[in-house]
Amino acid sequence: MEWLANICVAVVGFAGGVGVAGGVFAFISILGILPRLAGRMGLAKYLYSLENMIAYGGIAGTIVFVFQLPLPIGYIGGMVIGFFSGIFTGALIMALAETLKVIPILCHRLKLVHGLPILIFSLALGKALGSFYQLIFTGK
Repeated sequence: MEWLANICVAVVGFAGGVGVAGGVFAFISILGILPRLAGRMGLAKYLYSLENMIAYGGIAGTIVFVFQLPLPIGYIGGMVIGFFSGIFTGALIMALAETLKVIPILCHRLKLVHGLPILIFSLALGKALGSFYQLIFTGK
C-alpha cells in the first residue's frame, strides 16, 4: 500500500511542478523579456532557439535538484552559473518593474530627475551585498 501512496505523491508533485513551470514561462513571455533582449542583441532571428534554451535549462535544473545529481563544476563553474543567474534575475526584475511602471512612479514621487542610473546601481549593489553576506556569514 505504501507504493500506492508514493505514486500518488509523485503524480501530485509532477502536476504541481508542471503548473508552476507553466506559470513561470507564461509570466516571462507576458513580460516580453526575451524578444526585447534578442532585439537589442541582434539575435531576433534566433528567438525560437532562445526560448527553447530557457525551457531546456529549466528542465535540466529541475532534474538536477529533484534527483540531487552532483555537478562537479568547481568554484569557477559556480561563479559562472551565479553570474548568468544574476543577469537573468536582474533582467526579469527590471522587466517586471518596467511593465508595472514602478520606476517612473517612483521617480515622480521622489522628484528624481537625474539620478535614475544611481538608483538602479544602488538596487543592484544592495542585492549583491546581501548575497555576499548570506554566503559568507550563513554559508548557504
